[in-house]
Amino acid sequence: MRVAVDGPSGSGKSSVSKALATKHGWGYVDTGAMYRACAWFMVNNGVDVADHGAVAARIDEVDLSLGTDPAHPTISVGDVDVSSAIREVEVTDAVSSVSAVPEVRTRMVAVQRALADQLQNERGGVIMEGRDIGSAVLTEAPVKIFLTADVEARAARRAAEDAEAGRNGGGDVGSTEQRLAARDQADSSRAASPLRQVDGAVEIDATFMTLDEVVAAADSLVQAQLDAGRV
Repeated sequence: MRVAVDGPSGSGKSSVSKALATKHGWGYVDTGAMYRACAWFMVNNGVDVADHGAVAARIDEVDLSLGTDPAHPTISVGDVDVSSAIREVEVTDAVSSVSAVPEVRTRMVAVQRALADQLQNERGGVIMEGRDIGSAVLTEAPVKIFLTADVEARAARRAAEDAEAGRNGGGDVGSTEQRLAARDQADSSRAASPLRQVDGAVEIDATFMTLDEVVAAADSLVQAQLDAGRV
């Protein structure tokens, strides 16, 4: 089984994807974390992320390692665990520019497809979340979900997460909403693999749903494919 979960920042993709992977015993891949790790590398190495040529020239130096256990997902660059650092505002502000570079996306998509093959062989399935999973990475996935919510709801959830983690100024909803809106615009308008709902993807609007309700709705789509024997 391969499940593609796409949607904008703060829509709940990670929570839903980890819950599904945990229930079914499958591997979990957060592709957004991979792009954030690339942005972290560029920021910490003094690369101007607005200079796409400079980013492209350094992308092959980014040595990523992912932990795909949904109960404890991790990501490292070289021997540095950046699981927390990639959520800081400096990386958040840089990631859209870095992820828009075609050379970055080409390399990451190749890594993501290899991970999907590995996890399918080792664990019987993979839940992969991001913005171009259904459109570019796992185009053949039998289950494609487009998870969304209005920007106000997403900002409130993301600010609460930041406050709990003590990052990004303690979770100011107004500034969080501004960053999410800017990210939405950048991700949906870029030339390379823009955020979009592909044909065959089922939209779940989580604005007025609890996490348990969203997980149940997503799992019903997965279970229908399993019951039909289409995987």
